[in-house]
Amino acid sequence: MNRVLLRGGVLYGSGPAPAPGDLLLQDGRIAAMGNIPPLSDAFEIDCTNLAVVPGFIDAHSHSDLETLHGCREKIAQGVTTEVTGNCGFSAFPCGEGGAAVREFASGILHGRGDWGWETAGEYLLAAQQGSATNVVSLVGHGTLRSWVAGPRQGALPEAELDRMCGLLADALAGGAAGFSTGLEYAPGSSAPPAELERLCGVTARAGKVYATHVRNYAGRLLESLDEQLGLARRTGCRLQISHLQAVGGKTWHLQARAVERIEAARDEGVDVMFDCYPYVAGSTVLTQWLPQRALEGGLEALLDRIAGPERAAIVAEVAAGVPQEWSDLYVASAASGANRGLAGRHLAAIAAERGVEPAWLVLDLLAEERGAVHILEFNQSEDNLRALLTHPLALVVSDGLYVDGRPHPRLYGAFPHLLGEFSRRRGWLPLEDALHKITGGPAGRFGLSGRGTLAPGGEADVVVFDPQNVGSPATYEEPAQPPAGIRWVFRGGRPVVAGGGGNGAVGA
Repeated sequence: MNRVLLRGGVLYGSGPAPAPGDLLLQDGRIAAMGNIPPLSDAFEIDCTNLAVVPGFIDAHSHSDLETLHGCREKIAQGVTTEVTGNCGFSAFPCGEGGAAVREFASGILHGRGDWGWETAGEYLLAAQQGSATNVVSLVGHGTLRSWVAGPRQGALPEAELDRMCGLLADALAGGAAGFSTGLEYAPGSSAPPAELERLCGVTARAGKVYATHVRNYAGRLLESLDEQLGLARRTGCRLQISHLQAVGGKTWHLQARAVERIEAARDEGVDVMFDCYPYVAGSTVLTQWLPQRALEGGLEALLDRIAGPERAAIVAEVAAGVPQEWSDLYVASAASGANRGLAGRHLAAIAAERGVEPAWLVLDLLAEERGAVHILEFNQSEDNLRALLTHPLALVVSDGLYVDGRPHPRLYGAFPHLLGEFSRRRGWLPLEDALHKITGGPAGRFGLSGRGTLAPGGEADVVVFDPQNVGSPATYEEPAQPPAGIRWVFRGGRPVVAGGGGNGAVGA
């Protein structure tokens, strides 16, 4: 199938407005578009009443390891390019002796065994050979820090900070698309502003993006955002605020003020944008809700603390620090067979069943599962979600995590859900605006030349879908359901999904 002619669809991303036309794919590129005469040697697909669009770009992915094994949850929903290495977690630098990196990152990256690559180039080569999608990666601050200093917290000696800066510069020169922090995750959560400023300076000099999971999305959202905007002002880095939101009902009013701060900084000349996922619930590891000092020294030190005399003090901090209701927090996965049945149940109910307070349950579960517990958390309001999804500075992402249990439905349907639920059914934003947030917008943000638009000579990453049927049946209760309405997905001109509905995946 060297030449594919997509006949009679509506082309999005080819100009200022959608327009009817044909698209010819040849030798991995878009060869022609417009009104194309019949071609005897082309495989022709009738796209009447279908949208023909650039391949979707997931600008905030955690599929760093799973995508290398050819996992198809993203490609099935039309994602042809993923930006990995987010929230401070990346698969490099991590070579021989990288146990501290693996202990730090495996919970988010779903890592098994002795994974790890010493350089950006090695990781990106492995991704090119094994992934169903194109992979672009950021360099994770937590990975850098763990590689250089292990799980130690606090300010680092100048020699170690110099080494981190050197490794970051090498990775950016070696093909990494930027730098990320996860400032709610130890050990990165303990990094002083001076450390971040040094690293953001390296990123700015390379002309790459700095994406940040800020220190707090609840009661300290504004202060956390101000810290990051200050870094961008002082260093000139291109700032991307990851999965912006105000977490917990008591803080929902802070979101509008946070967006105003971003808009004001943008007006001042700060190159800042943000991203969000199209759901009111998120997902993370349960250890995020601990006081991060409890993770000093790594997993074994944590287990000693929560079993020893510090336990009561840690419980008190957990109880005071969780911004949601305990009934808003659900177990997504637990590592052991004994607790696997807890997946899908909220912490308030499990605590009541065990006869303990929920904050004590958190420590019990972490002890029982040796820290390996993922949660699903209902964070924000529908009104706040609408304000984010429709904002002109927003990109839309999946932020999907792989877990051994019940993952968030965004892993299976974030992009069709945006197009079907929020564009077509609710009418929150026009289809062309929704598509820009997952095609041209992220392509421009991360410098992905030849992607995100339909233009002669561009990469032949193309999605064909039915605008009247596109959507995701994936739910919090039954997430592992393929999307609807995705008819064809081409990566490099080759069909990797064919036959419609997201069920017709073919070999990449």
